[in-house]
Amino acid sequence: MFDSLSDKLQSALGDLRKKGKLDEESISRAMREIRLALLEADVNFTVVRDFVASVRERALGEEILKSLTPGQQVVKVVHDELTKLMGEGESGLAFGKFTVILLAGLQGSGKTTTAGKLALHLRKQGRKPGLVAADLQRPAAIDQLEQLGKQILVPVYRTDTKDAVEATRSGLERARSEGLDTVIVDTAGRLQIDEDLMDELERVRDEAKPLNVLLVVDAMTGQEAVNVALAFEERIAFDGVVLTKLDGDARGGAALSVLAVTGRPIKLASLGEKLDALDWFHPDRMASRILGMGDVLTLIERAEAAIEDEEKEELERRMMKGEFTFDDFLSSYKMIRRMGPLQGVLKMIPGLGKQMEGLDQVDEHQLKRVEGIVLSMTPHERRVPHAIDASRRKRIAAGSGTTVEQVNQLLEARKQMAKMMKMVGSGKMPQIPGVAAGAPTIVGSKPKPSATRKASSKRKKRKARR
Repeated sequence: MFDSLSDKLQSALGDLRKKGKLDEESISRAMREIRLALLEADVNFTVVRDFVASVRERALGEEILKSLTPGQQVVKVVHDELTKLMGEGESGLAFGKFTVILLAGLQGSGKTTTAGKLALHLRKQGRKPGLVAADLQRPAAIDQLEQLGKQILVPVYRTDTKDAVEATRSGLERARSEGLDTVIVDTAGRLQIDEDLMDELERVRDEAKPLNVLLVVDAMTGQEAVNVALAFEERIAFDGVVLTKLDGDARGGAALSVLAVTGRPIKLASLGEKLDALDWFHPDRMASRILGMGDVLTLIERAEAAIEDEEKEELERRMMKGEFTFDDFLSSYKMIRRMGPLQGVLKMIPGLGKQMEGLDQVDEHQLKRVEGIVLSMTPHERRVPHAIDASRRKRIAAGSGTTVEQVNQLLEARKQMAKMMKMVGSGKMPQIPGVAAGAPTIVGSKPKPSATRKASSKRKKRKARR
C-alpha cells in the first residue's frame, strides 16, 4: 500500500543521506518534496502541514546541523515523526474476566471478515472467543459469520429476531453461560448520515457494555476515512481503529491521518484476505518500512509463528551438517509460504526493497515449478539425492512437466546449498556465487597476489639482475 509514498520519501531524503553538511536550502527542498509526497498519498492537509513543520524545525536544529552525519540524522527525524503520526508504541486491547469487543463501521468496510480474523487472532493467543451476529441489515451477513466461525472453530451466536439489541443480549448471555472469556459483536454497516442506524448502534453499545469499541476502516478510502471516524466518534466514542485492505493499492492517507485528527490509535491492521492476515499495528515498524529500512522484528515474529520448535531444531541440525535433502527443501518452502506472500516477506529484509525496484511481482511460479519437481521424486530420491541417475532424471522431468535441464539445475543448486551450509556449520565463510575468486573478504583489505603473478614477478627480478 505504501509503495508509492515510500519511493517518493526515499527519493526526497536520498540526497540528504549522502551529504556531509546540510544547509537551509537543501532541507527546504527536501521538505517541499516530502509535503508533495504526503499530499499525493491522500494524507489530510492539516496533518501534512504540521508534520512538515515539525520535521523542518528539528532538521534545522543545532543538534542535527553539527552532527557528524546530518543527512542520516534527518532521516531519523522523519522516521520518529512518522512513528508519532501513527501512534508511538503498540496500542493493544483491554481485557477483563469477560471481555466484549464491539465492531462498527461503514457498509463494505469488511467488518464481518474482520470479526472472524480477530476471533482467530485472539484464539491463537490463548483466549476463548465467540462471535455474536448483530448485523441484521445485510442479507446473508449472519450466514457469512457462521461460515467463518466453522473455519476457525469459534462458536457463532445468532438469534431469530429483527432487533439488533435483542440479538446482542441473547448472544452475550449464551456466550457467558458457555464459559467464553471474549465476545466479538458484529454490527450492521451504516452510513454516518443514517440517523436510525446510528441510534441503533448506540443502543447496541449500551446493551453490550463493551471494553473495546473498534471502528473498522477501509484503507482504500484515503483521508475520507478521517471524516467517517469523526462522525462515529461523535456518536459512540470508539477506542481504536482496525485498518482493512492494507495489502491493496491505497496511498496510505488513512493510516497517516486517523490518529492525528481523531486522537484514536490504529490498533490492528489487516494485510490480506486470509483469515490469519490480521496483526497488531506497530507504528515504528510501519515507519521503517515506508522509509525502506525493512521490518526485521515482524519478519522474526512471522518466522517463529510459521516454524515449530522441534521442526526448526531438527532442520538447523541437519543443515549445519550439510545434510540438506529435498525433504528439507519442502519443509523450508512450506515455512516460507506460511509467512505470507513472498513479495511482502522480501520487503521486510533491510536493503532488499531498493534492489527489488522494477520487479512488479516476484515470480512465485518458479518456486511452484521447483516444488513440482521435488514432489515428482520418490521418498527415497528426496532423502538420497545422489541416487538420482540419468533415467530417474528423465522420469522426474516427465512427471513434473519440466525439462531434464531444469531437474539438473535443481540438483546442482541443492548440492551447492548443502556445501554452503556445511561451511557455515564448520565456522568458515562460504564463497558467495558471483563474487570473483580472490576478492577481498574484509573491507579495506587487498586481495593476495595469485601464485602465477608471484612466479611472474620472480622471473622479472632475475632478468633485472642479469
